[in-house]
Amino acid sequence: MSNPEYQEIIQEYKEQVRILKQEVAELQDAGKSKDSASKRTLQKLEHVTQDLEDANKKIKELEKGNKD
Repeated sequence: MSNPEYQEIIQEYKEQVRILKQEVAELQDAGKSKDSASKRTLQKLEHVTQDLEDANKKIKELEKGNKD
């Protein structure tokens, strides 16, 4: 193989490495976005759970008040 052929192969590998690095960065960004969405969803779930517990407590208080 001649030197220009090696240079062409090297350039092809460099381009493939650049593309792979870009794909890795995109996947990492997507993973971070998914993590953020999961955290927000978990926070909403925690708030809804607390609201449900508070509502159940209030219902029990009202039921107890009606029995007296």
